[in-house]
Amino acid sequence: MDINNHDYTILIVDDVDANVLLLRLLISKAGYKTMTALNGRDALEAVNKQKPDLILLDIMMPVMDGHEVAKRLKETPEYADIPIIFLSALNSTEDVVQGFRFGAADYISKPFNKDELLTRINHQISLIESKRIIQRQTEELRKTIIGRDKLYSVIAHDLRGPIASIRMVMELLISEIKPENIGEDMYELLTMANRLTDDSFSLLDNLLKWTKSQTGRLNTVFQDNVDVMNLINGVVEVQKGVAALKKVKINVIGSTNRIARIDIDMAKTSLRNLISNAIKFSYENSNVDIVIEEAEDRIYIAVRDYGTGISQDNQEKLFKPDIHFTSYGTDNEEGSGLGLLICNEFVRRNGGTLKFTSTEGEGSTFVFDIPTATSLEKK
Repeated sequence: MDINNHDYTILIVDDVDANVLLLRLLISKAGYKTMTALNGRDALEAVNKQKPDLILLDIMMPVMDGHEVAKRLKETPEYADIPIIFLSALNSTEDVVQGFRFGAADYISKPFNKDELLTRINHQISLIESKRIIQRQTEELRKTIIGRDKLYSVIAHDLRGPIASIRMVMELLISEIKPENIGEDMYELLTMANRLTDDSFSLLDNLLKWTKSQTGRLNTVFQDNVDVMNLINGVVEVQKGVAALKKVKINVIGSTNRIARIDIDMAKTSLRNLISNAIKFSYENSNVDIVIEEAEDRIYIAVRDYGTGISQDNQEKLFKPDIHFTSYGTDNEEGSGLGLLICNEFVRRNGGTLKFTSTEGEGSTFVFDIPTATSLEKK
């Protein structure tokens, strides 16, 4: 790591002029810029005028001692990150320990060895430089992620409209055309095209919502009087058409008459994604169960399928946005895991948790809970 010492300023604080002069000569010769103060009060004024990168601080001084200076600096957020090296004639173990208690980064006893002093200064400057490099890289990464998410959002938004139109046309064709009019093979191709269009629309819809949630443009808005059963039945009714294409039956088990305080769009998106996934990984002529249970001030909604299940390797990758993987349903439908990321995020934003169990070859169960209206009022 190449460090330009001239880029760093060190504040020297000592009430003895000769000490200040000696330290200034040594430190300047090493290439660092210097500032000086003869007591604690002057040191604080100097810091207020120009924030140094490092402070060499004597302890026994008139007006204000070094301990008080360190205490005030550490209590000020703007200056709390400035490393302080105590440079003092107080050299007992108790003195050193007390110095570190006041926030010292290092402690050097007088009389000091100049080589040791410069080595310790260089070490602190290296730590500062490393921290700044990490901060710069973190900021660059943050900007890259924001730029990527905005790009994804634009792409998803611009493609969503045309695909939605194609989806409507495909659904109209499927509803109007009978297999005997165009032949079984052609009808099967038409059905497959309709399913692919539907999958593409869902993927773009998920991508758009995910990027909005990550860039802070999608905030939870709690709504009063959300009837949970109406919400569930509405989502299930839409998904029944998708399930019918695979001869999968959706069963709603249990009921509730409770009212929830949730963002209804986020709740619908989460439930739709879970049911869509269950259908995707189900075999023909199987079931997907939606199980509703009540417990104190929460409602639990489980989506259970009896399909392929999730491999142990992929289970460890779920809910991790930095890990991308592709999975395939029983009809070779492609899945990216994005829908589950959205479910997890939206459920969390509404005060719930999303959990799952899965056995490869037997199926999966995803369960999320939502707070009822009374549970939020208690908080």
